[in-house]
Amino acid sequence: MATTVIQSLENMLATGKESALLRFSLGSEYLKEAQAEPAAAHLQRAVELDPVYSAAWKLLGKALLGAGRKVEALAAYRQGIVVAETRGDKQAAKEMTVFARRIEKELGASQA
Repeated sequence: MATTVIQSLENMLATGKESALLRFSLGSEYLKEAQAEPAAAHLQRAVELDPVYSAAWKLLGKALLGAGRKVEALAAYRQGIVVAETRGDKQAAKEMTVFARRIEKELGASQA
């Protein structure tokens, strides 16, 4: 089922209907399929198209973490926190802060 959704979204993208929402939707669907790398690529493009899309920053961090790219995930969460706070999106900022702290602990422990 989800692959049908992905294919439909990819078809929309192929026709030139690129938007931050479309890229976010693709990233979200790829994450549901446990495909972190393509999810991260689409979510990275979503935040390039709309740098104040706090939900995309949050999902980008999750995708990068799923791809084992902890340092990049941390950077995405940190940027997402700034965006969310600027937009008054307190819940997203709070969630990303928790995720960022977990990564900081993991990275700190691996460097010790």
